[in-house]
Amino acid sequence: MGTTTRHRILEEAARLFTERGYEATSVQDLAEALGLSKAALYHHFRSKEEVLYEISRQALEGLLEEAKKALAVSDPREALLRFMEGHARFFEENRPFFVTMLQGLQSLSPEKQAPILALRDQYEEALRTLLRRGMEAGVFRQLDVALTGRAILSMLNWMIRWFRPGGPLRAEEVARWYYHLLLRGLEDGDT
Repeated sequence: MGTTTRHRILEEAARLFTERGYEATSVQDLAEALGLSKAALYHHFRSKEEVLYEISRQALEGLLEEAKKALAVSDPREALLRFMEGHARFFEENRPFFVTMLQGLQSLSPEKQAPILALRDQYEEALRTLLRRGMEAGVFRQLDVALTGRAILSMLNWMIRWFRPGGPLRAEEVARWYYHLLLRGLEDGDT
């Protein structure tokens, strides 16, 4: 992405929303952090909500790009691994955007929330498609696809609470560990 003023605004807003929360961050806070006037800010975005909407849209479109790569893989196991790694990699590389999207959804008005929910649903449907393919191929056992998808996304999304870039593991490695836990479960196959 380029470093246009519009993009700088989104990056700084995502950082502030992640650190302070959307509700606790004012337009004045954002303008001061960027060294812009509020008028200059409003030249690019009509409202703070529009900034949140754009961050959320970009985050979900980025996740959807990762999902499309996974959907292109024919082996169900490999496709699920790619999906989970792509999710984790996107989260680590775009943490403020990802966290803002995840935590800010309830702050959007119904009109702005609807298209964001539609993107989120598309993303969840991509995961469900991967799970259904695995079941149809006899690779995964028959499961409640919606519940299984939510369980996978819950594990991955909860990383926002504890994962820190620069720690001992990369987010992709955590996703790989989760993947193996999902595939093999907790039971010892030898007992």
